[in-house]
Amino acid sequence: MSESVYQFQGADQYIVSEDLKTTVNIAIAMKKPLLVKGEPGTGKTALAEAIAESLGKPLIAWSIKSTTKAQDGLYQYDVVRRLYDSELGNEGVNDVKNYIKMGKIGEAFTADEQCVLLIDEIDKADLEFPNDLLWELDRIEFYIPETDETIRAKYPPIVIITSNAEKELPDAFLRRCAFHYIEFPDKAMMRDILLSHYPDIENELIDQVLDAFFYVRDYFELKKKPSTSELLDWIRALKLSGLPTDRLRQDLPLAGFLLKKDEDLETVKKSGFGGLK
Repeated sequence: MSESVYQFQGADQYIVSEDLKTTVNIAIAMKKPLLVKGEPGTGKTALAEAIAESLGKPLIAWSIKSTTKAQDGLYQYDVVRRLYDSELGNEGVNDVKNYIKMGKIGEAFTADEQCVLLIDEIDKADLEFPNDLLWELDRIEFYIPETDETIRAKYPPIVIITSNAEKELPDAFLRRCAFHYIEFPDKAMMRDILLSHYPDIENELIDQVLDAFFYVRDYFELKKKPSTSELLDWIRALKLSGLPTDRLRQDLPLAGFLLKKDEDLETVKKSGFGGLK
């Protein structure tokens, strides 16, 4: 494989496994969308940000909601505004293009340079949403009937799609994507992640933090296990508080930065953690 394939090498505050790094670069070389799954907090969204940073490319992020339609990502025709301008006698009413606004995919396709297009949490939309984008992502183009114009990407974007696996995605969509499941970091990788964010953190504190964090994740049956982002917030809170941190596993101070559900706090409290009394 050509050395030029290996473009993405990670970013300053994004520690990436060799497997993920290779998958990203091959997906870029094959011009395939990369579908990334993993439990919340494993860095799926941050991956797109890291790729953009590493390659020096702009990031266009499209956050999907339950009400999002595929059309929203392509373009929107503001017929109401055109009607309003027509009633007021404003100029430019006869040019439909004045009332066409590009969505996030449209922005990526019309950009003057290659960008990274993030389609974030695709599984939040309805079941037809991924299939509705098959043609556009395959051909890197879409048609605007109002202007009788086909928008073709001058610089096909690097497409990263994330999913929390809340629902199954259609087989036809999956066939067109490269795929990677981000495993939750082990202690060694998590240490590297923490050091990338807090390079001056004391060894004793990082040992205490990791011990307590993985104990909570592995020992208790929780509704929502703490993620990497919550661990980073917890460390920040501990440092700001000035509380002693030599007994984190025994006391678990400021647990509300780590555990975000009442049931989980109660579960851990019943175990006798002093910080939750």
